[in-house]
Amino acid sequence: MISKKELLSKYGISYGALYRWKRMGLIPDDWFVKTSSPTGQQTFFPRRLICERVEQILNMKDGASLSELADGYREKEEKESYLTVETDFGTTRFKMSEIKIAYVTNENTTTVLIQRKGDNK
Repeated sequence: MISKKELLSKYGISYGALYRWKRMGLIPDDWFVKTSSPTGQQTFFPRRLICERVEQILNMKDGASLSELADGYREKEEKESYLTVETDFGTTRFKMSEIKIAYVTNENTTTVLIQRKGDNK
């Protein structure tokens, strides 16, 4: 995970730009992970995902409008398959393309439910 403060500093982007990209759909809402802290609330992001996306936005910004980039990401999101896990504590969605392995365990056995090709546990 990477903090919002660290992300803004690392890429030299403003708070306003980050939230404008969120409103436009360039950065998915579920990447904004809010946690409580002694000083209030902090926002974190999945490091690999957000860094790749910010780099794509910054590198492509000159060749395409932000709206065109957002449309491209939306189209990709619509085609994506998800694994959804519902618990007593809420629902979490995982992109299938990001899952390396999913399995169920008990004291005696482990049953692999999903395993990405080329990844062996």
